[in-house]
Amino acid sequence: MLTISPSPHEHSSETVSKLMYGVIIALLPAFIASVYFFGIGTVIITVTAMVSCVIFEFLIQRFLMKEKPAISDGSAMVTGMLLAFCLPTNLPVWLVILGSFVAISVGKMSFGGLGNNPFNPALVGRVFLFVSFPVQLTSWPVAGENHFAYLDASTGATPLSIMKEGMKNGERMTEILLDIPFYLDMFIGRMGGSAGEIAAAALLIGFIYLLIRKIITWHIPVSILLTVTVFTGIMWLSDPTLNPNPLFHLLGGGLMLGAIFMATDYVTSPMNVKGMWIYGIGIGIITVVIRVFGAYPEGVQFAILIMNAFTPLINKYVKPRRFGEEVTDG
Repeated sequence: MLTISPSPHEHSSETVSKLMYGVIIALLPAFIASVYFFGIGTVIITVTAMVSCVIFEFLIQRFLMKEKPAISDGSAMVTGMLLAFCLPTNLPVWLVILGSFVAISVGKMSFGGLGNNPFNPALVGRVFLFVSFPVQLTSWPVAGENHFAYLDASTGATPLSIMKEGMKNGERMTEILLDIPFYLDMFIGRMGGSAGEIAAAALLIGFIYLLIRKIITWHIPVSILLTVTVFTGIMWLSDPTLNPNPLFHLLGGGLMLGAIFMATDYVTSPMNVKGMWIYGIGIGIITVVIRVFGAYPEGVQFAILIMNAFTPLINKYVKPRRFGEEVTDG
């Protein structure tokens, strides 16, 4: 019997579960770094999100879709881990569970489950929480404080929010930089932020692992980071007193997490190299526009979701030449 399934159709020894557990392994360095800087809160929200996503997917498949649950493939756990990495580590458990429900039920299962969702489920859950509970979603724990504090953890501003507020008030870059962590601190993760937007070093370790395992290719992450570097570099060179240099944009916020782990989602990203470059450049441009000209300090989550919507068009109109296709001159 011929079984029809969503694309891509390519024979490989890899399975969905191998790929998903590979992503989880790649996220472990960032998880460990977050535990080191934020303490028990990271463990609580990560475990809560992962368990909630697995339970919600099981219940929806078993009782609503009337099909055999496929929670062992690891995709629900990846969604939960990525969602947790987008959240403050002092977020109440009930909000984490609510975000997990939206991520799985709305972002994934409402479209038919794995392989059919047009948007990254973790980002769907995160944006829902951000729009519905902006105060809780913008209260960031201070790195290196009481590791056993959770709901009562000390909070502070992220480098991006400090930069946005300073630019809004017309402050010079030399004044704003006095309130921002050193770039080395941002690189290793000693700054405020969500569980996964700190420690660029740990995220890059995960990136190298994904490349070695050939779970992802370099095209999307590099195109995003390169685009952000080029456009923020142009603005910095035009007026360094009003614009931060590209390194700040690369290390601050969720750019690394989004570029490496979220924009590269198989289902919601283009299937060929040329499409990946268009997709990545689009994410980079939208991220810079929102960060520099928009009301929100961070824009990568919205940029990825917007370009997710364009992925079907990119796949349709940006195709590799068919095998055996005749090439005519003129």
